[in-house]
Amino acid sequence: MTESQIAPPASAQSTGRLLAALIVGGSTAILDTTIVAIGLHTLTTALHAPISTIQWVSTGYLLALAVAIPFVSWAQGRFGGKRLWLFALGLFVLGSALSACAWNAGALVAFRVLQGLGGGIMLPLLQTLAMQHTVPESRTRVMATASLPIALGPILGPLLGGIVLSWLDWRWMFLINVPVGIVGLVLAVRFVATDAPAPGAARDLLDVGGAALMIPGLAGLLYGLSNAYGAAGFASAEVLLPCLGGAVLLGVFVLRAACRREASLVDLRLLRVPSVRTATVALTFAGGVLFAGNFLLPLFFQSLRGYSPLGAALLLIPQGVGTLLVRLVVGRLTDRFGARTMAVTGALVMAGATVPFALAGPGTSLWLLGAVLFVRGLGNGILLIPIMTVAYVDLEQEKMAHASAITRIVQQLGGAFGTALVAVLLAAHASVGASAAGFDAAFWWTVAMTMAAALAGLFLPKSGQAQVDPAHPGPTAPSPGLR
Repeated sequence: MTESQIAPPASAQSTGRLLAALIVGGSTAILDTTIVAIGLHTLTTALHAPISTIQWVSTGYLLALAVAIPFVSWAQGRFGGKRLWLFALGLFVLGSALSACAWNAGALVAFRVLQGLGGGIMLPLLQTLAMQHTVPESRTRVMATASLPIALGPILGPLLGGIVLSWLDWRWMFLINVPVGIVGLVLAVRFVATDAPAPGAARDLLDVGGAALMIPGLAGLLYGLSNAYGAAGFASAEVLLPCLGGAVLLGVFVLRAACRREASLVDLRLLRVPSVRTATVALTFAGGVLFAGNFLLPLFFQSLRGYSPLGAALLLIPQGVGTLLVRLVVGRLTDRFGARTMAVTGALVMAGATVPFALAGPGTSLWLLGAVLFVRGLGNGILLIPIMTVAYVDLEQEKMAHASAITRIVQQLGGAFGTALVAVLLAAHASVGASAAGFDAAFWWTVAMTMAAALAGLFLPKSGQAQVDPAHPGPTAPSPGLR
């Protein structure tokens, strides 16, 4: 990214306006994922299609979201962050409106891919714009605010989805995004600073060869993991072949990027920076924990306790409340105690609050489970923010877009693996009529993944601030930025 693209100085007031614009727009992509996830059964009936076809409403969206992420850093450098944000949000709104007008399952899947492409650009770009416009000492607090859509999604998504499925037509699952997205567009036009490259400024060429390796590689891995739901589990050819093919392509991409002098589609040389490397490993496990929990908990209340989708969503509110509340103080706590201490603490709290679900039975008190969920939400909010912030502490502004791409990709891959793992456990036990034992095993494995995240957190830097070696100066200070 060239100097011409660095945003002009901004006041504290404009910081809040920028974050408001990003949060409103970004919330559409997060909410949509959770809203649609609980509406697949309704869509099979409404569109007269088998579940194997309707499943692509979610799979197509998630694949498109993942394959868009690697292009974000290049596109931001070429067009500027504001233009790219407006394009992505506009594409998402258009895809939402078209999805609401879908006349059959094939059309809905195609329009969902449009949504996914827009969402895949927005999610890493939201983090990048927030970090690029913030002075280092404020990054943890700004990250806690900028990631609010991630916290709100698991609360509001199932709740809104349950309301739509109970009282409205299925098309409102997608129409909900349109007014929110339009408000986000208006806010972005007004409050996101213009940062287009200066005329004649040098621009990186698109790494076409890297894209030809990374995009099918990511798609293969994610598609393969999404198939790990049957009795055969990971041994199925539908899982092994796409995963092996995807892994080979990504391996070739890594080797090519290591030997390449020109800019790669995703700059993996950033993994040489200790803060980026340790944050990447920790976020891989954290993504698995987050996605696995979001998959398991609604099923636990619906399958074992017999609640409707809306009832399950209401029962999960305490977890979301805990996550939201802790975000009010996690920035100050991280500044005081350090990223390592906070991340490990958050993981241990989450692990401890997941154990009761592995031990729970049909008669376990809902009040007890609600209290446990609140504590689990606290741990969730404590875990993610310090790790996500650490990925940026030793980077110059022009490298932050690549850091966002790396961290989002590993979260998607970790989340896909975590979800596939617990889904395989549930399917294996369901085939022998022991669904309760399946949930027990799945929650124990979730605890194990959370402990792995805690172990990875031990390698994070103690502080969430950049460490400057006089012999090797760290990141250049940003232009007077947002505080």
